[in-house]
Amino acid sequence: MEMPKKTKNLTLNHSSYRYWDIAALGQERVRTLPYSLRVLLENLVRSQGEKGTPTAIVETFFNALQNGQSCEFPFYPARVLMQDFTGVPAVADLCALRDAMVDAHADPTSINPGIPVDLVVDHSVQIDAYGCSEALAHNVEQEYVRNGERYRLLKWAQGAFKNFRIVPPNSGICHQVNLEYLASVAMEHESLVYCDTVVGTDSHTTMINGLGVLGWGVGGIEAEAAMLGEPYWMTVPKVIGVKLSGKLTTGCTATDLVLTVTQMLRSYGVVGSFVEYFGPALQDLSVADRATVANMSPEYGATTGFFPIDERTIEYLRFTGREAQAELAEAYAKANLLWYDADDIVRYDDVLELDLSSVEPSIAGPSRPQDRIPLTKAAGTIKSVHQANITIDGRQHSIKDGAVAIAAITSCTNTSNPTVMLQAALLAKHAVEKGLKKAPWVKTSCAPGSKVVEDYLLNAGLLDYLQQLGFHIAAYGCTTCIGNSGPLHEQIELANREQNVLLAAALSGNRNFEGRIHQRVGASFLMSPPLVVAYAIAGRMDIDFSLEALGRDPNGNPVYLGDIWPTEEELKPIEAASVRTASFVSRYTDIFRGDERWQHLETPQGATYAWQSDSTYIARPPFIGPLHQDCRDIQSIRRARALLVMADSVTTDHISPAGSIDPSYPAGRYLLEKGVAQADFNSYGSRRGNHEVMVRGTFANIRIKQLLSHPQVGGFTRMERDGNLVHVYDAAMEYAKRNIPCIVIAGKEYGTGSSRDWAAKGPKLLGIRAVIAQSFERIHRSNLVGMGILPLQFIGQDSRENLALTGYETFDIELPKQLSPGQSLTVKATSDNGSVQTFPVLCRLDSAIEIAYYRNGGILPYVFRAKAEQL
Repeated sequence: MEMPKKTKNLTLNHSSYRYWDIAALGQERVRTLPYSLRVLLENLVRSQGEKGTPTAIVETFFNALQNGQSCEFPFYPARVLMQDFTGVPAVADLCALRDAMVDAHADPTSINPGIPVDLVVDHSVQIDAYGCSEALAHNVEQEYVRNGERYRLLKWAQGAFKNFRIVPPNSGICHQVNLEYLASVAMEHESLVYCDTVVGTDSHTTMINGLGVLGWGVGGIEAEAAMLGEPYWMTVPKVIGVKLSGKLTTGCTATDLVLTVTQMLRSYGVVGSFVEYFGPALQDLSVADRATVANMSPEYGATTGFFPIDERTIEYLRFTGREAQAELAEAYAKANLLWYDADDIVRYDDVLELDLSSVEPSIAGPSRPQDRIPLTKAAGTIKSVHQANITIDGRQHSIKDGAVAIAAITSCTNTSNPTVMLQAALLAKHAVEKGLKKAPWVKTSCAPGSKVVEDYLLNAGLLDYLQQLGFHIAAYGCTTCIGNSGPLHEQIELANREQNVLLAAALSGNRNFEGRIHQRVGASFLMSPPLVVAYAIAGRMDIDFSLEALGRDPNGNPVYLGDIWPTEEELKPIEAASVRTASFVSRYTDIFRGDERWQHLETPQGATYAWQSDSTYIARPPFIGPLHQDCRDIQSIRRARALLVMADSVTTDHISPAGSIDPSYPAGRYLLEKGVAQADFNSYGSRRGNHEVMVRGTFANIRIKQLLSHPQVGGFTRMERDGNLVHVYDAAMEYAKRNIPCIVIAGKEYGTGSSRDWAAKGPKLLGIRAVIAQSFERIHRSNLVGMGILPLQFIGQDSRENLALTGYETFDIELPKQLSPGQSLTVKATSDNGSVQTFPVLCRLDSAIEIAYYRNGGILPYVFRAKAEQL
């Protein structure tokens, strides 16, 4: 096969550009490839020409695509996207790399991102104030009070590092800012045009797939390696095609579509695969609708949910004020076989079909996004057992299990979609005009993903109606969906604490894992923004909207959901008139400037960061050893003990510190010992830059269920079969004193959820050497490897249960000096009565580079040694 040896020319508006031509590999063969794989092919061909990727790898990659074989290849993303929860520890790691360079008598300023990096500060704001016009100003003020030290680090980094930009607080959610402004579809550098590709330190980076930009979430440590010139090594993915036909019926939203897709694909099984959408329905799906579907790719388990570049893509770029990018993207995509052609006979590994007309209004929950419930059956989801009387503003109310404690229009999934946002606002208008009000115990909030949302709600004259139902704009950030929901109404918290009333949340987000939204909310349901408004009015999840009235008008007549649901005829002209290009242009012109608080934030100077020894927010990370420390020989793991034994679907929300900090848990005790008042604890997310807090919060979720602490729920374990319950951190430190390595045993889908680095960093600091599970979520497995933790997978039907492992055994894991990818290993388990059994496991070091990372103790030590050797 002839490999491209040089670039091809492209002329546009009297300007000349160059690009690497994938058609040179054989136009007819390329046309059979899914469009997402064509992007990977362009990346690989370009890396061969520019970075010296061996021709043999390109040939093997293309042959693997043609023949369905496995192939490991390097992927060089064009840029990196970060949010502040994951970005702060990543920046701290870069700072530590600069410190290590100083220690090695090398130039610290040689540590810089080699590709563009954008960090959007969007995950720190909390909903303290709500339901009032002062909510936004109050919450932003509190955000700066709590996070000033973290923000000074970020602002310093913006000036100290090249290719590094900060989108300051109070600007929007990273994925919506990416969709509406940062992405270009086709990138250009020194007249070379290439595919806009991105890896992000948030799993919902996939949202940009809706714009025809290939991207997905990775761990922060992987993102750091990409910034520093290391490729992201991957294997050729399976690509599952989803053929979309038909149209959504009246009353159905893009949210209903994505909940249906999530259930369908999670049931089919697409973990680790690419999903690519095609078919006749694409021409009627707006980019906003596509982005809604792409956003939830992690929820259905796919690496990406890709929509190819077509007319809708270019229209969106133009509409959002990116005319030059639109012209270049269209010309480049058409020239390089990246433009969607319905006549192409694309070969997918499998094809699923979905007729959009079959989609029905739905919600999903109470704790997993894939558990879709048709709205007609939602009332029976929660059975009432407990109830309580509460008093609010002098009036008594009776609530029962399923009472809605939180109703939040939040998250990039839906606030990026003008159609569903305007539907919510119109429903609010109709409700107000009928005299309806929200239930008084419901905490309501609206946290749009960009300030453009405020513009079109004002243009439409609808913002006031949302406010009359308590949906004042309370923040421009992730808020409730990430667990920054703030305190509930004190009366409803009391009902939960004393009467055990099951509280519910109604939110337009993408994640509803147990304990994520609020620690006192036991059931969280995902839904469209208009349904969030409806449930806020109802105040309970057991309402049957088809039979029961939401309330009564001033004349005593019942008002049903159907009476106030917006019609398409009403919505379309309002959307066309109120969502304007001028808003996108004006809101993004000075997006990097920030508000007055950001502009006046004082920052340290210098090429290296000035760590404060007494800081409980930022500390120098301990993950990089000295240069003279040799790579370790691969050592077998001897007489390890299980720190935790867990079941299926353990999420990174269970593992990683998140949410509020309990003063009785190790992290809370640590902060109290450091003189931090409980009122100033802030959240785990805000303290991600301090490893002392985070290691103490690892496996500290109050809803963790695991065998060694059963029936106790929370971050506890036992070190002996009849031993006392101790905090996981305390047990790990005791094992460390005894020089005993730790492991974790788990079931299926270990590490499902957000791409939380601390779900791997925390276990590393707890002394966990290996995780044995039935299966792993893609990002988390990679993160474990990146921290030097060995992921091992039970083989065949083996599991903790059918091997009768109690968790109180000692474990020996034999490791050869020379590992190879995907090697089978043997584990010996010795019970406390002396009986021994052995079983095979699959070593999930899936590539040679992962073995190198593991041998070095993780990605960061590997990159540091490689960088230092170059100087």
